Amino acid sequence: MQRPIWSGAISFGLVNIPIRLYNSVRKKTVSFHQLRKKDGCRIRLKRVCASDGTEVAGEDIVKGYEVSPERYVVISPAELQALYPKATRLVEIEQFAERDQLDPIFFEHSYFAVPDQGAAKSYSLLLSALRESGKIAIAKFILRNKEYLAALRPAGKLLGLSTLYFADEVVPQTELEGLPDTAAEPAERELTMAEQLIESLSADFEPAQYRNEYYDRVMSLIERKAAGEKILAQPETQPGARVIDLTAALEASLAAVRKKAPAKEGRKKTRAH
Repeated sequence: MQRPIWSGAISFGLVNIPIRLYNSVRKKTVSFHQLRKKDGCRIRLKRVCASDGTEVAGEDIVKGYEVSPERYVVISPAELQALYPKATRLVEIEQFAERDQLDPIFFEHSYFAVPDQGAAKSYSLLLSALRESGKIAIAKFILRNKEYLAALRPAGKLLGLSTLYFADEVVPQTELEGLPDTAAEPAERELTMAEQLIESLSADFEPAQYRNEYYDRVMSLIERKAAGEKILAQPETQPGARVIDLTAALEASLAAVRKKAPAKEGRKKTRAH
C-alpha cells in the first residue's frame, strides 16, 4: 500500500479541505552498481580534495557556491535554515484559470490528493466545481522546506496536484538556435495530406497500450543472464536513407495507413460483437 508523503489541507476561500498527498507515479528504472571487472567487487566512491588528493571526512565538508572561477561563498546549514519558508500545512489556492492556459511544459511532479477523514463533502464540492467549470486551481504550498507553485485539477475520481516550474525556469524559445522559418509555409497539397495522415492515425488515447519496451528488454536480459543463459550481442542496425521528397513521403505514409485500415476496422467490428 502507498503511504502519504504529506498531509495538510486545501485552503479554498474560507473552506479548509483536509487531504493526504500520495505519489501518483512509480517510475520504472533499472539501477546498476559499478563493479571491478575481474572479480565483481563493488566500487565505492570517495570524496577527495581536488588540490591534494586526500580523502575528506563528511564532518569536514561544507556547502559552497561558486561566484567566479575557483572562488566560493560558503553557506552554513543554519544560514540556509533561516531562509526556509514558514512551514504551513496548507495548499493555498491563489486563483483559478482555464485549463488550456497552462502549457504542459510547466508540469514538474504529479500527486494524488486524497480526502482525509471528515473532508468528503467539501472535497467533492471542489472536485465537482473544477470539473463543471473546466478550470484548474493555481496554488502554493510548502513541501520539505521548499515552496512550490502547484495546479489542482480533476484526475478521475480524485484531485490531481502537480507541482509547476516557475516562469523563469522555462527556457525561452528565443534562446534556441534553428527556430523554424515562419516564411516556410507548406504547400496546400502537402498540408491536406498531412491532415489526412493525422486523421487516419487519430484514436482515443489509451495509456495502457504503451509499454516501456526498453525496461522490459533490460529486465528480460538480467533474468536470462541470472539463469545462466549466454547472450550474443545483436549487430547494430543501420539507419535508413534520409527522406528528401516530403510529398512522396506523405503519399507513402497515407498509402501504408490505408492498407492497415481494413484490418483495424475488422478488429473493431469483432469487438463490437
